[in-house]
Amino acid sequence: MYTSTTKVRVRYSETDMMGYCYYGNYATYFEVARVEAIRQLGFSYRQMEDDGIALPVLEFAIKYFKPAFYDDELMIETTITEVPKARIHFTYKTFNTEGVLLNEAKTSLVFINKKTMKPCSAPADFIKTLEKHFEL
Repeated sequence: MYTSTTKVRVRYSETDMMGYCYYGNYATYFEVARVEAIRQLGFSYRQMEDDGIALPVLEFAIKYFKPAFYDDELMIETTITEVPKARIHFTYKTFNTEGVLLNEAKTSLVFINKKTMKPCSAPADFIKTLEKHFEL
């Protein structure tokens, strides 16, 4: 299992009339966390795209426990739960600075060949790097 942590701050424009972080912003926060998790492994979304691989989201699910507020610093714990094949699965836990769990989420993305727009295997070097974090 591979886990990374990314910090984001709730901006004023991301809050609703109750002062809560608007629920739809978490999809963006998780994208930031995903990109950073992959970067921390030594890879980049941009390079994958330049190499002809796209990663569209197939599924997104979230459960909310507590709200975040304007100017809160959030810590998003991102975990890749298994070595990917044609799909890659992420789980997320969002915490505030007091360590309170605000939500848990999951996404599944599909590796797509940009020329054919069909699913393909994850890049071999990406798999090899991830395998170091899993007991196989």
